[in-house]
Amino acid sequence: MKRSDILVLGVILLIFLPFFIFPSVLHAYEEINAAHGYLLSFIKFAILATFGECLGLRLRTGLYNKKGFGILPRALVWGFLGITIKIAFVIFGEGAPMMMKTLGVHFPTANPADILRQPGFTGIKLLTAFTVGTTLNLFFAPVFMTFHRITDMHIMNTSGTLKGFFSPIHVGAYIQDGDWFTFWNFVIKKTIPLFWIPAQTLNFMLPEGYRILVAALYSVILGVLLSLASMMQMKRL
Repeated sequence: MKRSDILVLGVILLIFLPFFIFPSVLHAYEEINAAHGYLLSFIKFAILATFGECLGLRLRTGLYNKKGFGILPRALVWGFLGITIKIAFVIFGEGAPMMMKTLGVHFPTANPADILRQPGFTGIKLLTAFTVGTTLNLFFAPVFMTFHRITDMHIMNTSGTLKGFFSPIHVGAYIQDGDWFTFWNFVIKKTIPLFWIPAQTLNFMLPEGYRILVAALYSVILGVLLSLASMMQMKRL
């Protein structure tokens, strides 16, 4: 283990330990999250998802950061994506249960989505969480992943600078030049059904206030998956 690994581990412990040691810290987080959900979504994804990409870089190169990697532009992208994920959670968390009701599924609650807010485990709650996780990942995730892929290419092609990041994004050129074979065959075809749908099903079984935080923690895993995709791309070149 390198010194940088020890430092990163220490920072992680300093950030997360207070939530387990001091109930007041957790309570304060819950209140702020309830009052400013979209702002907290930006912050959580900007920090955690960017760390996931740094972790992926560590797996590929042995470094958490390097010239041209563009931590700040990546954090801005992930912060924006965090807001869109919060929006998607609201849309699919409410809409997918209502769709189930229109298909004839009986719910013991007046609002079908309230089944996900009830404590404990029931079959109808699991089925609803699975439906939310499936529709979320089939309709939203591919757009989300494509947007991330294009912005990632833009960051790399502009040397990871903030000035370069705010230059025009040539979407057509990135679509033409990108390794969409690996994107489709690994990121879309494998990670969505084998990881993201089960992971988000579990997430929607949790209390509502923790779902975005768990999704942000999942994004750390996404950084590792993207790293694997990058290594697969290099093998194809």
